[in-house]
Amino acid sequence: MKKLKGRFVWSMMAVLAAVLLAFGATRSSGPTTQEERIDAISKRLACPTCNGESIYVSRASAAESIRNEIARQVASGQRADDEIVAYIESRFPGSLLLPPGEGVDSLIWVLPVVALVCGFGGLVVVFRKWKREGDVEADSDDAGIVAAALRNYDDPTEGL
Repeated sequence: MKKLKGRFVWSMMAVLAAVLLAFGATRSSGPTTQEERIDAISKRLACPTCNGESIYVSRASAAESIRNEIARQVASGQRADDEIVAYIESRFPGSLLLPPGEGVDSLIWVLPVVALVCGFGGLVVVFRKWKREGDVEADSDDAGIVAAALRNYDDPTEGL
């Protein structure tokens, strides 16, 4: 019965993973209008004068001028979104809200996943060890110790 339950849980996890992968593969490919492109690019860049705000959210004059530059480049149609982001990044270093996913910077994305997998693996090892240690049965010596302790136990209701 335990094996059947375990197989059911694993099969449900496999179905869930397949559904999530299918959902991720079929979702929209990105912005389609110029305004959506401007918004998408603005959400990727940090305001140079604000603390932790994107250009999309900020109403500072620096953010407004960067948004206008993004709109001008999108309207000209000469650069792709990533090229526009790279251009703004070259003019305002450190303006990316999300670190790039390549080179040494990719460690920012990889290390949490590695830590999670290692932590899960460590838990599996510990739980298996505990399960093996928990399978020990009491022998006659253990039963004698318990019986002696019970004989010497004072009844808490005694003397009331």
